[in-house]
Amino acid sequence: MAGVVDSNDGVVSEIINFLNASPTAFHAHVSDEAKRLLKKAGFEQISERQDWKLQVGKKYFFTRNYSSIVAFAIGKKFVAGNGFHIVGAHTDSPCLKLKPVSKVTKAGFLEVGVQTYGGGLWHTWFDRDLTVAGRLIIRESKNGAVSYSHRLVRIQEPIMRIPNLAVHLDRSTDGFKPNSQTHLVPILATSVKAELNKAAAGNVSAESDGKTSNDKKDTDDKKHHSLLLQLLASEVGCKLEDICDFELQLCDTQPSIVAGALKEFIFSGRLDNLCMSFCSLKALIDSTSSESSLEDEPGVRMVALFDHEEVGSNSAQGAGSPVMFDALSRVTDSLNSSTSKLLEKAIQKSFVVSADMAHALHPNYMDKHEENHQPKMHGGLVIKHNANQRYATNAVTSFIFREIAEKHNLPIQDFVVRNDMPCGSTIGPILASGIGIRTVDIGAPQLSMHSIREMCAVDDVKHSYQHLKAFYEEFSQLDGKITVDI
Repeated sequence: MAGVVDSNDGVVSEIINFLNASPTAFHAHVSDEAKRLLKKAGFEQISERQDWKLQVGKKYFFTRNYSSIVAFAIGKKFVAGNGFHIVGAHTDSPCLKLKPVSKVTKAGFLEVGVQTYGGGLWHTWFDRDLTVAGRLIIRESKNGAVSYSHRLVRIQEPIMRIPNLAVHLDRSTDGFKPNSQTHLVPILATSVKAELNKAAAGNVSAESDGKTSNDKKDTDDKKHHSLLLQLLASEVGCKLEDICDFELQLCDTQPSIVAGALKEFIFSGRLDNLCMSFCSLKALIDSTSSESSLEDEPGVRMVALFDHEEVGSNSAQGAGSPVMFDALSRVTDSLNSSTSKLLEKAIQKSFVVSADMAHALHPNYMDKHEENHQPKMHGGLVIKHNANQRYATNAVTSFIFREIAEKHNLPIQDFVVRNDMPCGSTIGPILASGIGIRTVDIGAPQLSMHSIREMCAVDDVKHSYQHLKAFYEEFSQLDGKITVDI
């Protein structure tokens, strides 16, 4: 498949494969990616719906809504009340999601109604070869019993496009400012070809068995183009009428690649924030891979990958939900042999690295960065600071993360947004304020953030992985040297 790199090429080839296999947050969490990597590394899947019977020295993970995942490894010297060493990231990215009623027909074209998700650079979605991916809810019948399953879907070939208006028809000098309601509507097909296709499909169906559920089909046809539903049904191998519902989004079909004249960059969609998600996941896996890796560990090493950061994290599976607190509580309670409430103590011993991509200095827009805070590609992870608490970093948490970098001779950078510009935020302040846990905000530098096609440096992927792996391996020892009063 295009874009797949041999696994022997190391962390860079692994992230390319991860990116290409993760067109949506659902795919990044529960298909052949995070879940596959964790199971291969010996992590046991557990369920929030069941009691947890955990053991020290063992590794576990659970998912919520098929779009958030928490994985953790319990040190062999862990006792209830000890701390958690967490890297938190998110796997959602700005995109276009299909509306509940997506059927649009105009001027002889079949179009698909979409809604904007997050703060995307929507002009970059024009004139791209687009497809759809996401999850379907499928009705299944076996021996007369009906059940419903969650199925991931991704149509590989380009099936949609949002065409630009020709320059001859728009001589305005104000720049390209598309209206997200009227202009950002992808074309699926022409009405003429679609009708011919429907007639042909109808004849085949009638000749085969004549057992389609017409009521269900007619209802779906009013909400979504039957052509789109046929493509989805064909992709997952079910009948059109067995598709009960779906959550789908548009995605680019161009694969992620290592690029640039010196092969120093990664060109890809969704680097924000699949890059940090992958590096944190691999760091946890590799820091717990050997037989002795947890032998002297008194804490719990954890990664938490959340959904819905791009829209505020206020969902049942976002960083603003109880998912993190629930994980800390259940691990502590599962290994608590006394009646004491030890979670509060554990939280004060814990630490979160909020890992979200950072803004690299743009050579064509250098005035957008504060003079003394200009993160550069190849310069290593960026520690993010904001006096108004848009980032959760403080002197203590910054010191801890910087100390790890210095010990391993890893580059590190600082970022503060200009005073005359608004500052974005991350899951860091949400977790810090919601749980009361020490937090540092960091991220690898990138360009074209929130574009359909972003770029970062190969070196910074390696730096990120190495830095986060060292954090997992050495935080307990370093934290033990810090005076409790500070």
